[in-house]
Amino acid sequence: MTSAADANRRGIGPGPVLDLKYPKSLGVFETYPEAQTVVDYLSDQEFPVENCMIVGTDLKQVERVTGRLTPARVALGGLVSGIWFGLFVGLVFALFAQTPDAVATILWTVAFGAFFGLAWAMTGYALTRGRRDFVSVSQVVATRYEVLTEHNLVERAHELLDHRPGPPTLT
Repeated sequence: MTSAADANRRGIGPGPVLDLKYPKSLGVFETYPEAQTVVDYLSDQEFPVENCMIVGTDLKQVERVTGRLTPARVALGGLVSGIWFGLFVGLVFALFAQTPDAVATILWTVAFGAFFGLAWAMTGYALTRGRRDFVSVSQVVATRYEVLTEHNLVERAHELLDHRPGPPTLT
């Protein structure tokens, strides 16, 4: 398995901004706000926090289903997006083209946009053949967060954190 430092040396890592030379752990936390609080405390104590990282581990993708996808919902979404696109094109035409009736140009492009937006959305929906009849949002989240700092600063950080009010550091 390749470590982040090895990958970065080979030119395939995240780059120097997201890399510490010899990182050591200050603790592992269940939530991001807990890890953020530790770094904020260190910052308040004038610790060089530019030498710290918060690393999310054990990543997982969470998808939240927000509703059912019906033909009416697809049609309405296509119609509305087509109207917006048609309005944009119509305004550009009216602004830059020397047409005698700018309002008519805008109305025609809105009508064409509505028609094509509706047709495009319904065609896409028909091609799915009901395989995904729901709407959702997804996010990648970490199950734990580790705070790291440079090896030569870890003792100082632990001394500061030992005097911190609040829950103890998990490791």
